[in-house]
Amino acid sequence: MGERKGQNKYYPPDYDPRAGGLNKFLGTHALRERARKLDQGILIIRFEMPYNIWCDGCQNHIGMGVRYNAEKKKVGMYYTTPVYQFRMKCHLCENHFEIKTDPGNLDYVILSGARRQENRWDPTQNGQVVPDDKEMQKRLFDDAMFKLEHSAKDLATSAEAKPALGRLFERNEDVWRDPYEANSRLRAEFRTKKKELKVTEEIDKTLLAKSSLDIDLVPENDEDRHMASLMCLQTVKSSEEEAAERRQKAINRPSLPGSTVISFGGIRAEKLLSKKLNPLDLGIRKRPSTSPAATETNEGISQNAKKSKEHYQETQKTPDCAKEAANSVAKASENVQTAPKTAEEAPKGISLVGDYSSSGTESDT
Repeated sequence: MGERKGQNKYYPPDYDPRAGGLNKFLGTHALRERARKLDQGILIIRFEMPYNIWCDGCQNHIGMGVRYNAEKKKVGMYYTTPVYQFRMKCHLCENHFEIKTDPGNLDYVILSGARRQENRWDPTQNGQVVPDDKEMQKRLFDDAMFKLEHSAKDLATSAEAKPALGRLFERNEDVWRDPYEANSRLRAEFRTKKKELKVTEEIDKTLLAKSSLDIDLVPENDEDRHMASLMCLQTVKSSEEEAAERRQKAINRPSLPGSTVISFGGIRAEKLLSKKLNPLDLGIRKRPSTSPAATETNEGISQNAKKSKEHYQETQKTPDCAKEAANSVAKASENVQTAPKTAEEAPKGISLVGDYSSSGTESDT
């Protein structure tokens, strides 16, 4: 088939074989667009990613085996082996990264634009067989005694690993002796897990809709449940306890201004403080009066109030000041209540709060 491809090429009528070939006659390269930078020593090739990397431009993961159109050029020599450098563009962003070969370590090195995902480990840590380096191979070839010692160590290592390999082989036989049964078991486990994931997804959707959120929820664990139980919000007092406390405050509130509530053997009483009482504290307001009878009555009441004040000052010096002060206030109230109530008999100089007269000529002050 190879010889037929050359015969199928189209030769134009003006083709001259003395040009040296069809590509030279047409002024093109056999690699076409791949050779557009060949004058700079750059050839476009198809490069396959040798290991997993992270792009520095978009921070995305690029897996091993992803292929790119890379610019290949020679940058040096390792003894007689050429060192090549590859430059390619990320397929997810506008970032470019460069990789070159490392013949001395049989590896590739990232120069710029990306970083390697470290999946390397020491093969001696997990029991892998480590290939001998060149110096070891030379000693095995030149020194017979060293070769004998090395073979003895290899036999001892094989004898130690044989029991573990036997157990692994037996376990593999037990699990995969019947492929149909193993496949059925795995599918049953998968269906059970799928149902659990579906239930969890429904719960998460309900919670997100209730909270008006649009985020990804992580799976729950025991520590999260414990912390959530400790952070439950509860009221310190119930509604009944708060209502009882308000009632108790209303009961213990003093009824007279300038007094405080005291108790003697369970009996509630009020004790007047050093503040002086006036008619306004007792709810009494004065009205202007013009009749002589009202003036005489006002003078009498003023004298009674003056006597009550003097009596109150004297009772402050006695231990039973609370009782005496209460008696004085009661006498003043009786004098006000026993005053005449008719328009001819009652004076119009004093009235209790809320006792409004029907006469339009009188006005409060």
